[in-house]
Amino acid sequence: MTNPYKSQDKKAFWKPAIAERHFADLEDLWVPLSLKREEKVATAGSCFAQHIGNNLAARGANFMDMEPAPPLFSSESEARRFGFGVFSCRYGNIYTTRQLVQLFDEAHGNRSPKDGIWKKGDRFFDALRPGVDPVGQETPEKIVALRQQHLGAVRDMFRDLDLFVFTLGLTEGWESTQDGTMYPMAPGTIAGSFDADAYVFHNLRYNEILDDMNAFWERLKSVNPGARMLLTVSPVPLTATATQEHILPAAVYSKSVLRAVAGDMVTDHADVHYFPSYEIISSHPARGMFFNPDQRTVNSFGVDYVMSHFFSGSLGKEFGSMRSNEEETELDLICDEEKLEKALD
Repeated sequence: MTNPYKSQDKKAFWKPAIAERHFADLEDLWVPLSLKREEKVATAGSCFAQHIGNNLAARGANFMDMEPAPPLFSSESEARRFGFGVFSCRYGNIYTTRQLVQLFDEAHGNRSPKDGIWKKGDRFFDALRPGVDPVGQETPEKIVALRQQHLGAVRDMFRDLDLFVFTLGLTEGWESTQDGTMYPMAPGTIAGSFDADAYVFHNLRYNEILDDMNAFWERLKSVNPGARMLLTVSPVPLTATATQEHILPAAVYSKSVLRAVAGDMVTDHADVHYFPSYEIISSHPARGMFFNPDQRTVNSFGVDYVMSHFFSGSLGKEFGSMRSNEEETELDLICDEEKLEKALD
């Protein structure tokens, strides 16, 4: 062989794989993992992870709902406003890898945040998931009791799942100066108040994120040796940045670092897989057609196109059709990060 590229499939070359095809006709963008209907699937991460969970559940997958909504809600959309049915547990958006590791440790009794309750007016909020309860609770003791119940569900989820789907969303976060606890939102945005002595901005770097993911993977395997993980990177740009950068390079930096970490996790661990939702939506051959006019949120056509690639190959054979008694509807995403836009008001 005089040229090592001679043995490569056409999908490895830009011209036949991209340039000579309409974007709607792309194929072989990933090798779907094996997943059976009886295997338990859990989801977590940024807003876009909700699409994968919703589509898996709608197609008959064994989607784990560890904290189902009580019957008091009048509709599914109302229950979602209170964090029910959004992810496999009622933890809200887990935007950073630091949040993920700290949640695992707290659920298994290995950490206890020193600043875990925030106040807004006369109501109290769980600082680690402030967006799941729009009205808050009357006492701090109620927050503690609800969180212990929640952590029990999280612990059971990690123990029992077969596949953990995690969407990497952000590198930026705010953490406590007391013990390094990282929050999904900056204090003062949903609840609490900002104090520069109590909270500090932390833009996680590549090595920190990779260390977080390796630490989480080691912990998950210790309680669930058969677990597998599917990583994706959210194609949704940052709403705002706390760096001094323009939002465009700040967003590209964040997504680039997360994508690099995901790639290394897949290379280093046989049971970790990657699905290229980020590339499908955000890469330049798509010409931005999958974004709404705000150039940030993904339109329904983009979501459907991503899911058509997700449910290909072995996944298409197993989950290709909706259950006959259900229709897939457009999902109203629950995204805490969007509340940052209120800073412009």
